[in-house]
Amino acid sequence: MTATLHMLLAALLKIGAVAFVLNEIRGLVLAAPVIYGLYLSGGTPMAIWIAACSLGGIALSVIVPMIAVKKIDGFMKRRVAA
Repeated sequence: MTATLHMLLAALLKIGAVAFVLNEIRGLVLAAPVIYGLYLSGGTPMAIWIAACSLGGIALSVIVPMIAVKKIDGFMKRRVAA
């Protein structure tokens, strides 16, 4: 029973991670025109900095949850093995 529960939770975590990544890709596609508009506004260092921070925030919102999923999965595997 515990192994089945672990497999179900692992599958749900993976599906959730994929859905989250796809949602962030959609957000990047929707944000691209705004970032391009910032660049066209003169290409000032401030506009480029805002665009870089926006892209960095999108990247972190994908990377941090993926690391969390790996840690939770490792915790679940250790807990089931014990």
